[in-house]
Amino acid sequence: MQSQWIIIDGIIKQGHQVASGMAENSPYPGSTIEMQTPFFQKLGLDLTPFFPATLNVSISPYTFTVKQPEYTFQKVEWTSKHPPEDFLFSRCRVVYNNTRYDALIYYPNPETKTTHFQDNSTLEILAPLISNLQYGDSLQVEINSLEIVVSC
Repeated sequence: MQSQWIIIDGIIKQGHQVASGMAENSPYPGSTIEMQTPFFQKLGLDLTPFFPATLNVSISPYTFTVKQPEYTFQKVEWTSKHPPEDFLFSRCRVVYNNTRYDALIYYPNPETKTTHFQDNSTLEILAPLISNLQYGDSLQVEINSLEIVVSC
């Protein structure tokens, strides 16, 4: 698929901390990303280059819609705690302190997800570990506009 990259400003915000395994009341024994990685690996997507947590990036006042992601996985049975989920992934790049990181927009489809929802102005991004990145920090996200539609 071709790419048409757009750049959007974002702010790092705290999420539910379930993806990282840091949530105190999580029903999972650790990071959901670590738990899901072998399932996606078998389906053809390697998440091992990424830190096993999501960056929650607010792009408010903009919102996004997943249009035609590079990867779509349906009915992934990664846990026995709830029914299978659909996941969508789109390549992106995170730019922080003048350094560009290859990353993925991680989108558990809300139609199949049972808890821990994000609003449609918060991108969940899988990226390598980025040193010194903190809540409230500004960064840019380069998005493929053929896959993810950003609107105001």
